[in-house]
Amino acid sequence: MTSQQPQSTTSQPGGGTPRRRPFNVLAGTIGHFVEWYDWYIYGLLAAVFADQIFPGGSALTSLVAALITYAVGFVVRPMSGIIISPLADRFGRRVVLAVTIGGMAAGSLIIALTPPFAAIGYAAPLLFLFARVLQGISAGSEIQSAIAYMVENGSTNRRGLFGSLSNVASGMATLAATGAAAVVTSTLDSDDLATWGWRIPFAIGGVLGLVGLLLRSRADESPEFEAAVEGSGGDRRPARSRLRELFRDHRKALLQTAALSAPAVAYYTWATFLPTYAQLTTGRDLDSTLTGNVIGLCLLVIIVPTCGALSDRLGRRKPFPIIGAAGMVMLFYPLLLLLQQPGFGVYVIVTASGWVVLAIWQAIYPTIQADLFPAALRVSGIGVAHQVVIAALGGTAPLIASAFVEAGRPMGVAVYMTVVVLLCLIVYVTLPETGTSAKHPTADSTEASDASDTTKSTEEETR
Repeated sequence: MTSQQPQSTTSQPGGGTPRRRPFNVLAGTIGHFVEWYDWYIYGLLAAVFADQIFPGGSALTSLVAALITYAVGFVVRPMSGIIISPLADRFGRRVVLAVTIGGMAAGSLIIALTPPFAAIGYAAPLLFLFARVLQGISAGSEIQSAIAYMVENGSTNRRGLFGSLSNVASGMATLAATGAAAVVTSTLDSDDLATWGWRIPFAIGGVLGLVGLLLRSRADESPEFEAAVEGSGGDRRPARSRLRELFRDHRKALLQTAALSAPAVAYYTWATFLPTYAQLTTGRDLDSTLTGNVIGLCLLVIIVPTCGALSDRLGRRKPFPIIGAAGMVMLFYPLLLLLQQPGFGVYVIVTASGWVVLAIWQAIYPTIQADLFPAALRVSGIGVAHQVVIAALGGTAPLIASAFVEAGRPMGVAVYMTVVVLLCLIVYVTLPETGTSAKHPTADSTEASDASDTTKSTEEETR
């Protein structure tokens, strides 16, 4: 009876079986890809549709209005993270992930179908605002749920690799969004692009979102979450109770999680504003800068899983965010200074160099964040810290960068990013070294395993 029990347990739904795990990881990865494709395409094409949707006295005024609307999506993310994240710890990751992708797809379709200001007046910017709020609510629940789901679906000695897949997906989403923007800006003339061409990438994102929703609705719950619920006898505490425990017992982990997320100020600047920055400061064509970003992003999607796999093999996750952050501190100012030189090759060097150090930082921080919290509080802990930081720094990054440019101080963008990342680097030296799960199991995975073993023993004794 005892020898047959593990086989019975692993055959249950939950992503633990070899047959189901690839599908679950695929559903989580593709869904995450679609979420962030829809999110990034707005920032990349804001300079194109700003005049059509947001009235203003100048192109820059319309762009600022479009970027303020973009930032609104970030403002609502912390509220979503605080309110909805505990639901993923209470009812499961899969349900929340299905809801988030549905909201993101709906927002993208609204943007694609909204008539211009000339046709419906102020209803146009209001519809965009509504769509961004809807997408902000979705994104505010997505990243932490996806991180937990990916890490928890990984095998015990591959948590670093599986955790990195969430950022591989977001990197590929940035790559796809940049590629889509590059295609429409380079193949359509300016009139067609301004009137209808910019809508195509949003429509594609909306349709892909429906595909992601179908996949996520058929995926299983993560095995680690199910084991944690089983071991606790069914933890159905309300959100308020979970948040109280977070701020009482996990304050250091919340600070470390926030610091791990804060370099997103550089990520969002590089992903959504660098092409516009180069256009405004050096007169480069938007289509050539978007093409350059595609080249740099190809490096990111290769480096992230490579570093994730290395973290499992080497057993040292802490150096990766430290090396990545140190690279940002040393390179950002010289890179933006170099960008003042003419030539497409110069732009490729700048964007690719930035993406290399961003990839090293990105690769391991999801797994570290997941390891900082027990399974019963994991999504809540990552969500509260990550979304507050992203709202404050990530969402405002393009807006602050454009303000520096408008004020005639374009290098202020580099100084701002460097200061933020330098503060994060100080916190990184306090991060725990979790090592590989095979050699040094994380506290949370051990607790979940112990809880599951205790439950099995109790059942066997009863029999």
